[in-house]
Amino acid sequence: MKTIFEKSIPGRRSTRPVASDVPTKAKLAPNLLRKQPAALPELSELDVVRHFTGLSRLNFGVDTGFYPLGSCTMKYNPKLAEVVGRNPGFAMLHPLLPQLPGGEIMVQGALAVLYEMDRLLSEISGMAGFTMQPLAGAHGELTGVLIIAAYHKDRGNHKKTILIPDSAHGTNPASAAIAGFTVKTIPSSEDGLLDVEALEAALDDDVAGLMLTCPNTLGLTHPRIKEITDLVHAVDGLVYCDGANTNAMLGRCRPGDVGFDVVHINLHKTFATPHGGGGPGAGPVGVVEKLMPYLPVSVVRERQDGTYYLEYDHPKSIGYMSPFYGNFAVILKAYTYLLMVGSEGLPRISGNAVLNANYVLARLREHYEYPVKSKQPCKHECVLSAVRQAKSGVRALDIAKTLMDYGFHSPTIYFPLTVKECIMIEPTETESKEMLDAFCDAMIDIARIADENPESLHDTPRSTPVSRLDEVKAAKELDVASY
Repeated sequence: MKTIFEKSIPGRRSTRPVASDVPTKAKLAPNLLRKQPAALPELSELDVVRHFTGLSRLNFGVDTGFYPLGSCTMKYNPKLAEVVGRNPGFAMLHPLLPQLPGGEIMVQGALAVLYEMDRLLSEISGMAGFTMQPLAGAHGELTGVLIIAAYHKDRGNHKKTILIPDSAHGTNPASAAIAGFTVKTIPSSEDGLLDVEALEAALDDDVAGLMLTCPNTLGLTHPRIKEITDLVHAVDGLVYCDGANTNAMLGRCRPGDVGFDVVHINLHKTFATPHGGGGPGAGPVGVVEKLMPYLPVSVVRERQDGTYYLEYDHPKSIGYMSPFYGNFAVILKAYTYLLMVGSEGLPRISGNAVLNANYVLARLREHYEYPVKSKQPCKHECVLSAVRQAKSGVRALDIAKTLMDYGFHSPTIYFPLTVKECIMIEPTETESKEMLDAFCDAMIDIARIADENPESLHDTPRSTPVSRLDEVKAAKELDVASY
């Protein structure tokens, strides 16, 4: 596709404004004037519209196709939530509107959303309260670990270690390190779950806490989860739930009920806000009662007359984690989604997510290696391995790239790191059986080609505007001028 400059025709114009009949009172200083015309393309309005419409059609999004990224929950989002997010009463609201003479804050509607979202998420997760400030999942992790650090400092504990499973999201150890902790990795047993005996051996008075993804990144829930949280609590440690996979347990399991002390929930994954392209996101953090004093300020409170205000008197707080109220539009869309589905809809979401993942696994496990020794069903996502195809030279990367020629976005590959040639698939709860069958048919066909003609999969995709790149070089020598 030509660039807009390559399409430029000298002298072609989009609009031809008439000469101004308004007298000019002042002229710009000579040093502010251009020496030559701006180097802009010369095109008609139709040329410009067609160019940018053509560019938009090169994008892949959940509105145009299946997006099976494991651990990222790229599901379809109802457009009603987008409509509410664009409501002028919210979209045009400035967070620094002044207080009224009586002390009432003028952003009452926004404060009501934040307060009620706090209450909804607390009920869903079994926590005592939430902060809406974190702007993403990793930001929520950092917030949670800083709360853990504040708790131990307040108690006079000199704990320096955070335990993290080897299958955890990479942001877990990064967040712990930023918060000043030393990270110690706990291995998984061959069933893909945290090795409880290895955890017991690692627990001592230096352990500040354990960060545990639930369900884990292999799509499995640990059957000994309450025993694990009790073990950590026995050394005065805290247990953090990475809630990136919350849509696997909505309405069925509350982290607070099984011993978690801190949890973050990705609104941009679980509750109807777009996640692709790096944002926008929101990762609210919930805590049990004993950690409430350490939540970020300010805290939204409700008066007896039903109005809301911001409370700042929290001397043990970790302070601000973001300006104002966090990513408010994302919170608003998630609030809308929760009101839409209600308490009856939550178990339907998790039920469909688990059903879809197990259906995909059932169809594909004969064609790809299933590396998990556990006999329990997977939850919202399933993990396969291309080690069988790798014997003929076809890697997980080749399979992911070839899927693009079938019209599907690639699943997550090479994560978690505990699985060789990993292919991580999350069908989400919003995809139909027809779509899942089409995806599985493509995966099965690729497995057949890997057996019969493996060399043909090394230069895919062939149908996309840009074929396979040297991804390391593309990252190190980014060139956006050519596109």
